[in-house]
Amino acid sequence: MLIQTSKSPLTTTAVILTSVGAINWGLIGILDFNLVGYLLGNNVLATKIVYSLVGISGVLILVNLSQILSSPGIKKVD
Repeated sequence: MLIQTSKSPLTTTAVILTSVGAINWGLIGILDFNLVGYLLGNNVLATKIVYSLVGISGVLILVNLSQILSSPGIKKVD
């Protein structure tokens, strides 16, 4: 099993949140289904917080992209 490790928990969290956002946009584009809206219901504040965190994570990933790509830190775990 391969596990992606990062020196920064913030970067790891940003990668996870950005991935969730990408999956959500893929579902919206392909199936017209908003997973975040479905999971959070009519809670507008919670949805805005999630979307804001995903957006901030995307910016953080772009800023740190060269560092992430230069040392991916993938290790084989038995």
